[in-house]
Amino acid sequence: MISVAPGIAYHPGYWRAAEQVALVEELRAVLKSAPLFTPAMPRTGKPFSVRMTNCGPLGWVSDREGYRYQARHPLTGEAWPAMPAMLRDGWRALSGYAHDPEACLINYYNGDAKMGLHQDRDEEDFDAPIVSFSLGDTAVFRIGGTERGGKTTSLKLHSGDALVFGGPARLVYHGIDRIFAGTSTLLGREGRVNLTLRRVTKP
Repeated sequence: MISVAPGIAYHPGYWRAAEQVALVEELRAVLKSAPLFTPAMPRTGKPFSVRMTNCGPLGWVSDREGYRYQARHPLTGEAWPAMPAMLRDGWRALSGYAHDPEACLINYYNGDAKMGLHQDRDEEDFDAPIVSFSLGDTAVFRIGGTERGGKTTSLKLHSGDALVFGGPARLVYHGIDRIFAGTSTLLGREGRVNLTLRRVTKP
């Protein structure tokens, strides 16, 4: 584990190659029942450059009506599929939190996709950390402070890496600046999958 900043723990190579392959197969099954969709910005309706879906009891969505968690896929109307056991086990091992995650946001980045600096603040429970796993192509992850416009640092995230931010870093601004297309063959195509596990409600 590498301490990037107070409250931010980086676990390079948390999942070995065989574990990554096994998890990708489980995620393919998730996507069959909860296909990727393109979210849109509130009010403007501008589409994100990433596509996303969710697994677990709750899922994060964004559209003209705003950011929120809900129990069903916005296109199919079906409940989100169960979270793979590997993800729950990863949360239990890394989070230091007594309760299981309620949502796993699955973001797919193609070679051109990015994610602007933002805070994860749609949850009720800020005592729980954010646990994030990377699969596929390497990405440049940018981390700021808890106020917009402050100094930022960058970190390269590789396939199999895990990142945890909580405590004083729970509300830091963060985003993805760049995807290095073709740096991994895990997905069978270029791109990166990010898995963000969150506790939404207070226990």
